[in-house]
Amino acid sequence: MKRKSDFTFWIVIVVVLAAIIGWAVYSNNAPGQYDQFAQCLKDNGAKFYGAFWCPHCQNQKAMFGNSARLLPYVECSTPNREQLAICNNAKVQSYPTWRFADGTELTGEIPLSQLAEKTSCVLPK
Repeated sequence: MKRKSDFTFWIVIVVVLAAIIGWAVYSNNAPGQYDQFAQCLKDNGAKFYGAFWCPHCQNQKAMFGNSARLLPYVECSTPNREQLAICNNAKVQSYPTWRFADGTELTGEIPLSQLAEKTSCVLPK
């Protein structure tokens, strides 16, 4: 009898783990409120330079929720916080930095409304 209960226990564990993994995968790929807006920023030539360790960069990404995965994001930092060549070549001085197709840039946490104005992308309500 003990073997059957052990088997049932492991089946339950496997099912629960599969559900958790499935939910995690779905929630990271679920459509976001700003998907079209983030895609428009990218399509209009905007670039968002940042670093994984930068709290302002994380805050900027958080403004987009699940749509952050679609941002035209360029990681500028190595694991030991040295700036990568792509950002050195672009002369990125601080994070976050947004660069636009017209050659202008904005630094710091930029409100979504300002990004919309700068790129003519429609910000969803």
